[in-house]
Amino acid sequence: MAGFMAFGLFAAIGVALMAGFPVAFTLAGVALLFAGVGVLSGTFDPVFLEAFPNRIYGIMTNETLIAVPIFVFMGVMLERSRLADQLLQSLAQLMRGTPGGLGIAVVIVGALMAASTGIVGATVVTMGLISLPTMLDRGYSPAVSAGTICAAGTLGQIIPPSIVLVMLADVLSNAYQQAQLQMGNYSPETISVGELFAGALVPGLILVMAYLLYITVLARARPGLMPPDQTKDSERVSMGRLLLLTSGPLFLIVAVLGSILKGIATPTEAAAVGAMGAMLLALVGGHLTKDTLKNVVYRTTRITAMVFMILLGASLFSLVFRGFGGDQMIADFLTALPGGVFTAMVLVMLVMFLLGFVLDFIEITFVVVPIVGPVLMAMGLNPVWLGIMIALNLQTSFLTPPFGFSLFYLRGVCPDSVPTAAIYRGVIPFIAIQLLVMGLLAAWPQLVPWLPGVVYPG
Repeated sequence: MAGFMAFGLFAAIGVALMAGFPVAFTLAGVALLFAGVGVLSGTFDPVFLEAFPNRIYGIMTNETLIAVPIFVFMGVMLERSRLADQLLQSLAQLMRGTPGGLGIAVVIVGALMAASTGIVGATVVTMGLISLPTMLDRGYSPAVSAGTICAAGTLGQIIPPSIVLVMLADVLSNAYQQAQLQMGNYSPETISVGELFAGALVPGLILVMAYLLYITVLARARPGLMPPDQTKDSERVSMGRLLLLTSGPLFLIVAVLGSILKGIATPTEAAAVGAMGAMLLALVGGHLTKDTLKNVVYRTTRITAMVFMILLGASLFSLVFRGFGGDQMIADFLTALPGGVFTAMVLVMLVMFLLGFVLDFIEITFVVVPIVGPVLMAMGLNPVWLGIMIALNLQTSFLTPPFGFSLFYLRGVCPDSVPTAAIYRGVIPFIAIQLLVMGLLAAWPQLVPWLPGVVYPG
């Protein structure tokens, strides 16, 4: 009976979410409803709910999570600074003689903005607004244009510093400790945000280089899809202006990421440095006004409140799910699969991929990872490698038609001249690239923990 209730809880939440109810309140409300039914039927011990206040207190005192609103503030402020617009125009003019130069510029700017903001939705929308009209005006194929923008915008999932990696690191650290306790290690190790950032650097760079290689090859093989720019030489941007524009986001990336990796600052302290740097960039660009600051603070508050409400709802859900024995059911199921950890990993990745169609990264991080993470790590998987594979998997899910979140973000700012089918066609090659990179990391898993081992020896 308890197993049936655990399965019903998960199914009921899925139905409620697809019906359009708010995620945070759905997780908490449905969990409480099933807990009540379980108490009345004798299948749920209410003592599990007594741990919920302690979980709330743990979230409130978690220093790592303090970095989330600060990183969100930095990202929203950079979005308002219009730095991406100026950088894209200058880089596109500089590379006008390169086949597919504008597409290459979009990927580079997308990577810089992703590394600076870490907010996927904001990056896709911003890049769509500033680059899609330019690409279409210059004769670029709508499919190629839309696919490039969607792919570049989702780089915020994997390129640090990223708020999704901050949240994933915190959840994985707790899951890793739980896995070690289950294996009898009563002095469990943890993983830090810095380790996950370091682990994401090499895969992120490989992904960006693969995107650039694809665009370059496609531009040479089918120049009609990406015709060369006809801008006159006198209109080309100077290298000095380009260096001036790129110095801002590059400085932010180096200051934030470098200080974390070198152990000079905690993620929260580094995020504060990045937020101040974003404000200075907006001030220098003439976009830091009272209204801008008010809008940035308002949006930051909304996003942060949403994140933490989901975290609270997910904490209550996990308690009730565990009270019904759901976590043990999943552990028994995964460990009993033929093929061992390989089959279990493939199945979990497939489920997460499908969940990425209906749930955002935040919900999957707070709801699914705490359930399957301890099982997979107890089976011997490296926690940093697992985290990067989850991030890449969900990044691929967000690109995949017909339900990918990035496609919806771009569709919302696309002109009517760009059909939805063109967006779907455009992202397919980038999905293939994502799968190839995931296959590469599966074949050579040492590519992920190598850099964390160098930066954090011992």
